[in-house]
Amino acid sequence: MFRYAAAALVAAPIMLSALPAFAEIERTPAPAGARVYFIEPADGATLPRTFMVKFGLENMGVAPAGVDVAATGHHHLLIDQELPPLDQPIGGDFKHFGGGQTQTEVTLEPGTHTLQLLLGDMKHVPHDPPVYSEKITVTVE
Repeated sequence: MFRYAAAALVAAPIMLSALPAFAEIERTPAPAGARVYFIEPADGATLPRTFMVKFGLENMGVAPAGVDVAATGHHHLLIDQELPPLDQPIGGDFKHFGGGQTQTEVTLEPGTHTLQLLLGDMKHVPHDPPVYSEKITVTVE
């Protein structure tokens, strides 16, 4: 048994070195002047536990995830989170609107929360340059 384990340890670096390098992720270009923002709520708003969030988008269109149409994307809502790496597919616990939705109802615990929007392309990758909103702060009663 030891003989096989030792052989595997010797072979592993050789096998790994034969693997091709990971390709850089291709990013979709964003048009000049593209901007995502909150229609509502406003920065600094005091809100009930359940409230509407409406997404605004300028100089781009909205398309569902997986649909390849130039100058479009779909929304991701970050609640109390930082932006993810902007050169990688968007994952994590972000609220994803891959159906092309432009608003949602959100329920949060009382307290202060931050909201931010990030646009993803058909493959869930941020555009180049990335299109994301300013972070806003809301207070939930």
